[in-house]
Amino acid sequence: TMWPLPAALSLLLLLLLLLQAPPCRLQSLGTTKLRLVGPGSRPEEGRLEVLYQGQWGTVCDDDFALQEATVACRQLGFETALTWAHSAKYGQGEGPIWLDNVRCMGTESSLDQCMSNGWGVSDCSHSEDIGVVCHPRRQRGYLSERVSNALGPQGRRLEEVRLKPILASAKRHSLVTEGAVEVKYEGHWRQVCDQGWTRNNSKVVCGMLGFPSEAPVNSHYYRKVWNLKMKDPKSRLKSLTQKNSFWIHRVNCLGTEPHMANCQVQVAPARGKLRPACPGGMHAVVSCVAGPRFRPSKAKPGRKESWAEELKMRLRSGAQVGEGRVEVLRNHQWGTVCDHGWNLISASVVCRQLGFGSAREALFGAQLGQGLGPIHLSEVRCRGYERTLSDCPSLEGSQNGCQHENDAAVRCNVPNMGFQNQVRLAGGRSPEEGVVEVQVEVNGVQRWGAVCSDHWGLTEAMVACRQLGLGFANHAIKDTWYWQGTPGAGEVVMSGVRCSGTELALQQCSRHGPVHCSHGAGRFSAGVSCTDSAPDLVMNAQLVQETAYLEDRPLSQLYCAHEENCLSQSADHMDWPYGHRRLLRFSSQIYNLGRADFRPKTGRHSWIWHQCHRHYHSIEVFTHYDLLTLNGSKVAEGHKASFCLEDTNCPTGLQKRYACANFGEQGVTVGCWDTYRHDIDCQWVDITDVGPGNYIFQVVVNPKYEVAESDFSNNMMRCRCKYDGHRVWLHNCHTGDSYRANTELALEQEQRLRNNLI
Repeated sequence: TMWPLPAALSLLLLLLLLLQAPPCRLQSLGTTKLRLVGPGSRPEEGRLEVLYQGQWGTVCDDDFALQEATVACRQLGFETALTWAHSAKYGQGEGPIWLDNVRCMGTESSLDQCMSNGWGVSDCSHSEDIGVVCHPRRQRGYLSERVSNALGPQGRRLEEVRLKPILASAKRHSLVTEGAVEVKYEGHWRQVCDQGWTRNNSKVVCGMLGFPSEAPVNSHYYRKVWNLKMKDPKSRLKSLTQKNSFWIHRVNCLGTEPHMANCQVQVAPARGKLRPACPGGMHAVVSCVAGPRFRPSKAKPGRKESWAEELKMRLRSGAQVGEGRVEVLRNHQWGTVCDHGWNLISASVVCRQLGFGSAREALFGAQLGQGLGPIHLSEVRCRGYERTLSDCPSLEGSQNGCQHENDAAVRCNVPNMGFQNQVRLAGGRSPEEGVVEVQVEVNGVQRWGAVCSDHWGLTEAMVACRQLGLGFANHAIKDTWYWQGTPGAGEVVMSGVRCSGTELALQQCSRHGPVHCSHGAGRFSAGVSCTDSAPDLVMNAQLVQETAYLEDRPLSQLYCAHEENCLSQSADHMDWPYGHRRLLRFSSQIYNLGRADFRPKTGRHSWIWHQCHRHYHSIEVFTHYDLLTLNGSKVAEGHKASFCLEDTNCPTGLQKRYACANFGEQGVTVGCWDTYRHDIDCQWVDITDVGPGNYIFQVVVNPKYEVAESDFSNNMMRCRCKYDGHRVWLHNCHTGDSYRANTELALEQEQRLRNNLI
């Protein structure tokens, strides 16, 4: 017969195929399909695991060396590999051994592009599971570590967690902080059995819901309520609890996990589905403690030391509540944290310290803007139990070549206060703009209506955009006749709104009791346009301090400056061109630390040509320069400086985009700075009429809030100034947000000082 020949041929072909070991390219892995399982505080090392066909498995150490480790580390977002570890150094894994005899050239972008025996073809045991150690520095362009990247084998199915309030008092509050734990598993809500439930489990649940810590629960009381419900013939609880689909059988957390899916979660009992999932038990109950910003106003303040710790940390440039570039206060100076070694566990310590929950994302590569000043920390190694970031082992940021392009940032879990459901936009061309409509209580009934545009400004618009979850305000609009509001919601229900800028909702701002709007509803209802990124201008205070000096300048050289109102009024009465003016001169360097370019509010058609200096001014009042007494009264008239905006310098690798010459586009690019040297006209305060004494020298950038920024608290710079009649000394120069953490000026106080109302 002819039977053996085809069989031999097919066997030969199979051997050839195995020898060639072609890579399986049916599914591209991508960065979310590899993970390292090992010591929790070191994200760059551990047992290498691969996700294939929805299941995590390991890689055998046969033929595995530095080239293969390098490809794996790059795929995980690290720069390179330091070494590899054979023979299950990081513990034996579970599930299939997906890859064996992996051989890479070293240039591949993912492990599935390397040669191997094919998916699941292996002669290894789990005692040969490979581990890798990557360099902790992240690749450029590797953006973040998200909670969803770190979920366990069942993780993608543990979607959400919530608390179901049981006590009548808990049901009355809009913010639920205590109740039975419910977990959304594969699209259905289940309750968790309380057998084996620990405070560590509660801490993880609270962190996911935006709360920094957990509190003990009166389990005896909840057991009584449970037993009463079980005995109630009208209650369905007894029949429901007998079904295993009602329960999550067991959860075991360390308390450091950013998500419950990182814990050991057993959905059903181990030995067969017939065993009851929670025999004799009841649902687990958790009580969480809200952070200071989210407590009701009547709530007792927390411990003083925790508030003090919170003040040593802040988030900057984030579009949403609970996100931003991480900045820490050391030696009376704010500085950033380098992203080398930055991970979700360290990010969660930051979030909890600030009164939020655990971190949902740890961001690298200055994604939320570059900071200014020192880089205080690098290689932060939190274990997850620490109360503050300063408790975690770390290096000085200057020790390992960190730049501000490595500034770390976080996105934290924030409690759902329900504020987003109490505001909406109507009539705009896009979902990010429109008439602001709010829900308030009118005569005991919740009603939707408009907001009066009297006093409506960028600060109020910022709060509205934050409440809507749309980021920053681009424009505060007082005249909205061209936008059609929602029918039936045209009546003004809120007026006299004044916000400080830190509120979470318009309903938290001060406002009139009885509504009073000078022009009624309709075309003058308040409106906004929102954006997810905004510029942030900051004056380099150190440069001002280093460059200040006095000059007696002859009037013959001040005609242009006089024409542009850069001198005090007494100059009008001098015998021109004889005599001189005494000028306090300095250089200023204005950085854009935000995430969008700073552009003039008006287009070129309305820019003003200045013949004297022969260029266009795109913003007529860009800075205020003033000299004040120690109690805030102006002594030198100062002036409102108008400028031509351009990129004087940019960091290496960043292109200048704006230049004043030849009627060019004006603005300041993200990361760049606009410098006004001490020797150019109007870069001074005229102190001719000022006597010797101690003063405050003050510069305010974008003083009228003409252009929206992500943060106005750093727009004012102040120095202490000593003048003896012949010489001047500037010292202790600082921006408004950086002096002492516990005395940062509220925006309202800042405005009063600018307007000389103290």
